[in-house]
Amino acid sequence: MLRASDTDTICAVATPPGRSGVGIVRVSGPGCSDIANAILHFSPAPRYAHYCPFHDNSGDIIDQGIALYFPGPHSFTGEDVLELQGHGGYYIMDALLQIALAAGARLARPGEFTERAFLNDKVDLAQAEAIADLIDSHSAEAAKSAMRTLQGEFSRLIDRLAESITMLRVYLEAAIDFTDEEIDFLSEGNVAEKLDAIILTLDRVLEQARQGALIREGMAVVIAGKPNAGKSSLLNALAGKDSAIVTDIAGTTRDVLSEQITIDGMPLHITDTAGLRDSDDVVEQEGIRRAVKAVQQADRILLVVDAAQETVNTGNIKAYLQSPGFEALNHALDTARLTIIHNKIDLQAGSPALLSADHATNASVIRLSAKQNAGIDLLRQHLKDCMGFQATAEGGFIARRRHLDALRKTRECLEQARIQLSQHAAAELVAEDLRHAHRHLGEITGAVTTDDLLGRIFSSFCIGK
Repeated sequence: MLRASDTDTICAVATPPGRSGVGIVRVSGPGCSDIANAILHFSPAPRYAHYCPFHDNSGDIIDQGIALYFPGPHSFTGEDVLELQGHGGYYIMDALLQIALAAGARLARPGEFTERAFLNDKVDLAQAEAIADLIDSHSAEAAKSAMRTLQGEFSRLIDRLAESITMLRVYLEAAIDFTDEEIDFLSEGNVAEKLDAIILTLDRVLEQARQGALIREGMAVVIAGKPNAGKSSLLNALAGKDSAIVTDIAGTTRDVLSEQITIDGMPLHITDTAGLRDSDDVVEQEGIRRAVKAVQQADRILLVVDAAQETVNTGNIKAYLQSPGFEALNHALDTARLTIIHNKIDLQAGSPALLSADHATNASVIRLSAKQNAGIDLLRQHLKDCMGFQATAEGGFIARRRHLDALRKTRECLEQARIQLSQHAAAELVAEDLRHAHRHLGEITGAVTTDDLLGRIFSSFCIGK
């Protein structure tokens, strides 16, 4: 693999643009010493915080701050790294950047510092992705899980699985080489038991990864229904604040309105939509079109019904979905993703909040009052159950969809190996399936990569990281 230390010197502003108390310019590569001399007028000592003036190309002092120098390979990227911490004004940061460029550096691509850390074996691919996930964390649980992945917890689990598969592959290859021996290597070596043990371990890792993906990506929930059914009130109740305007006038919401909340660490992306009905209003028609699009992309649809005015049950749900304004939605609505919300039960004497299942349609039904906050906790638990989410136990880690895909492909290969073993006792075919399983695991940590994969991953990072 190409070593990043053989490449040129890169630089970037590592802090968000704008006015701030502190801003950081980061430089990595063999030209750090020249750039340090150009700006500081001396060579900084390794791993020592120098409080000193920063000079421009004319020798004038433009700022005073802290300079840190980390010689490679004992740095984040594995190369020589220089960090200049100055005042975070736009002019100062840009001036320092221009001096570094004039001294031979080039602007870093998004994620290039982390990419070099990966190429120089400072982090594996899962750890590199965790850096971006830590930056993007919106909850304490997401930050903790990203940190565990960055510290290598996920990678260690993958490495142990890979080692188990490797040991089994070694044994099988030996069995293939000694086919003339009278010993039945496949039965004597307990290959079936070892394979089952690997699959069992993989299933546990896969379940943890599913939880980690939920913590990172969350669940998209769309609130839909007729005008004045209480959709905006439900959004406000889930968000815990007045995000949407609530009035008695039908059709108040004309555009999609989104909020992000967390439930026990799981992000929830909630979208309130325009009321569904026939309308000659061009603006309202556009709002309804956007509502249908949001429903198509949702993980869960909350269909809100005014319980004081209507009842939706097994007998009439199909007819209800044929109501005026629902025609386009009906084609996008999958009842397996549907939860029917009977709202405004506070207007019905003696009507308690409860959750039930409509077995005829695979939909769930919840009775609640968004206005009185009755049954909202029931709805929150229901949304977690829909995604199979459990509050992460100690030791959880962050994961991405590509990690889940790789783990599922690994399991498919192991399952195929088990079939080959039980039905055909074919060591060659089992060994080949194990090889493919090993390769899919390697995609997670970067032991197996392609330039296209690396490009897609690191291009999503912010510049300066």
